[in-house]
Amino acid sequence: MPVKVSYFLMVLIWSTTPLGIVWSSESVSPSLAVLMRMLVGLFIGALVVAVTNVRVPWSKQACLLYAYSSIGIFGGMLLSYMAARTVPSGIISLMFGLAPILSGLLAQQLLNEPKFSLIKLIALASALVGLYFVSYNQVQNSQTQGLGLVYLFMAVCFFSLSGVMIKRVRIAIHPMATTFGALVFVTPLFFIAWWVLDGELNIQNWNLRSLWAIGYLGLFGSLIGALAYFHVLQNLNASTVALTTLITPSFAIGLGAWLNNEPLSKELIIGAAIIVISLGFFQFGDKYLKTKSKR
Repeated sequence: MPVKVSYFLMVLIWSTTPLGIVWSSESVSPSLAVLMRMLVGLFIGALVVAVTNVRVPWSKQACLLYAYSSIGIFGGMLLSYMAARTVPSGIISLMFGLAPILSGLLAQQLLNEPKFSLIKLIALASALVGLYFVSYNQVQNSQTQGLGLVYLFMAVCFFSLSGVMIKRVRIAIHPMATTFGALVFVTPLFFIAWWVLDGELNIQNWNLRSLWAIGYLGLFGSLIGALAYFHVLQNLNASTVALTTLITPSFAIGLGAWLNNEPLSKELIIGAAIIVISLGFFQFGDKYLKTKSKR
């Protein structure tokens, strides 16, 4: 699959994930909802691996890759689900917009990637301003609990660290194998978390929307989205991959307004425009300046 297609799928799925997390946690406890999601992804992933004959290696390097992948899946997902009961979907997407900054800083320390140029720093600052506009009304009107925001910030930290650590493992492996291997590693952790934090099913409280959301996230979020993510991560540097989280908030908040009656305002449109322009400068600004200076 071309990297561009994987990148598009990743953006699309990440844009719908925050709303899916909120819906899946409506009637199912957060720890159980994320466990059920992982079980769906693991089951379908096992079928895909069996049918397509994808080789899943279990060497030391491969297991290290799965373990690093599990950091972002377990820490990022569990904490996001715990925050979803008190934090709107737009805020979830907004907080993950911090990932490029954290990933870039971590990549400089752990991968010896070059420091951001001045134009990249300006572009990132502008993008953060855009994120503020996108989420302005929700931040002003929501009664977000401080603990939920703490959970989200920690989730972003785990997500960013995982993406950078994965780049340290030098191994040629099929993205599907990485996805399935990570699910094998992380699903037992989610079971333990559910057992410790909740341990109850309470099936009588479940509603259909939560179940559909869990199924969607299990197939697209945990499997197809992860497959696209690992494919892109193997071909691009960690900070560039994390920039997708600057694109998704505008789409996520738009979907929240359309499907979940979340407020839609002019600030959203202004913020989305600023983000797109900022991303253009981040990706092409240095090349443009170099080309212009040569002329």
